[in-house]
Amino acid sequence: MQQQARSVPGAPNTKTRSIVKSAGAVRNRAAGPSCHPAVLRARPLHQTHRDTSKPLALDTWTWSIVTPAILVVRKAGIVHHVLEYTHDPTAESYGLEASKLLGLDPAHVFKTLVADVEGVGLVCALVPVTGSLDLKALADAVGARRARMADIAAAERATGYVVGGISPLGQRKPLRTVVDASALLHTTVYVSAGRRGVELALAPMDLVKLTKARTAGIARL
Repeated sequence: MQQQARSVPGAPNTKTRSIVKSAGAVRNRAAGPSCHPAVLRARPLHQTHRDTSKPLALDTWTWSIVTPAILVVRKAGIVHHVLEYTHDPTAESYGLEASKLLGLDPAHVFKTLVADVEGVGLVCALVPVTGSLDLKALADAVGARRARMADIAAAERATGYVVGGISPLGQRKPLRTVVDASALLHTTVYVSAGRRGVELALAPMDLVKLTKARTAGIARL
């Protein structure tokens, strides 16, 4: 079943290329003029204000950008979408910028933070971009007494990603992971795909499974 591309309000249609698996056949399609700056170089279907109450209906998108995180979900055969937008280096919040430019409910977009937990080491924490990380709750979730935000250099060295593009998937050294329990309230969540300006959409339970995470109330909303 082919799905029509939706355009950014007030902007030209986004150039789209996808592979849709249907009855064993592979169909290629491309439509629309050059991209609007907000979704420049986007290869997957750009869905403005996507209905996140419905599960992802299509299999993986194929496009030019590949990151370790994207490779992980592809190898696992997980249904996912990859969405790209043009990152503004002056943006104050990577996550809120992503939700705004991609037309997503910010409660469904999760930021990846790295904390240094006493007696445990570095721990990856995922919380909605609308909230902040409760360090005491995170420490409790992993059976520790206290935690603090990790040094930026240490987080980048451990994960292999740069801040603003740290993904919970495909890390150089897979970190112990805790996902805020609010993720389970949604059908689809969005996390960094491992590069600034690239988001990965997948089912929350798939995210938990792939990261071997535990879920707990670690966000201050």
